[in-house]
Amino acid sequence: MAKETATYIHGHHESVLRSHTWRTAENSAAHLLPSLRPDHRVLDIGCGPGTISADLAALVPQGHVTAVDYAPAIVERAANEAQARGLTNMTFAVADVHDLAYADDAFDVVHAHQVLQHAGDPVQALREMRRVAKPGGVAAVRDSDYRAFTWFPESAGLTGWLDLYEEVARAGGGEPDAGRRLKAWALRAGFDEAKVEATSSTWTFSSEQDRTWWGGLWADRSLHSDFAKQAVAGGHATQEALQAISDAWKAWGENPESWLMIPHGEILARA
Repeated sequence: MAKETATYIHGHHESVLRSHTWRTAENSAAHLLPSLRPDHRVLDIGCGPGTISADLAALVPQGHVTAVDYAPAIVERAANEAQARGLTNMTFAVADVHDLAYADDAFDVVHAHQVLQHAGDPVQALREMRRVAKPGGVAAVRDSDYRAFTWFPESAGLTGWLDLYEEVARAGGGEPDAGRRLKAWALRAGFDEAKVEATSSTWTFSSEQDRTWWGGLWADRSLHSDFAKQAVAGGHATQEALQAISDAWKAWGENPESWLMIPHGEILARA
């Protein structure tokens, strides 16, 4: 099946988790928050280290959050995050978005942040999200759109990084430009267009702290994450090319004129 062809391009190297643990419900799920009620039952798919999941649990104190990810070690890390925050309305499990082991109509909210870009069959993933959502419940999805990333100043190194990233992601079965496709995928999955709200939002990195942080973590990811390993193993890049990309990210982060905008497509799709 298609789901078996998709590879999670990033892996869980420290440089990856450095960015994932920065994510909050406020900076990564703002499109969902007005729809949350205190008693909602939420399924958070691709929970990663659990920072968004834990935020959602705090927002549904009379409800419950089930946080799932495909990687057992990262699920354990998410559970530790909940424990550290003293949250008791959460459970955790290993799960595949293409085949969710939950009953029909089980959740008020089914949430996935930066997941469908890594799914071998995003339409099937959305079918599953629709299936486990209660009638009137919502599937809330947000994915970045890599080809629409915009930065200043111009950088041949960053352009090379983007071309390489998209090549490696697609070779692994993913779709790095997922943001622009979310509405189309939802319609193909059976959602009614009248019940699909498609929006967008951005992350912007420009202050000294933000750009050195983002530039530094991508300098490390370009050399040490699973992305780097897959780029070399698949014949997409040499170690020397990855070093040049890493250097380009460092140089971008050190330049006070630097600016980066990362766009995300979003949908709220009612079951």
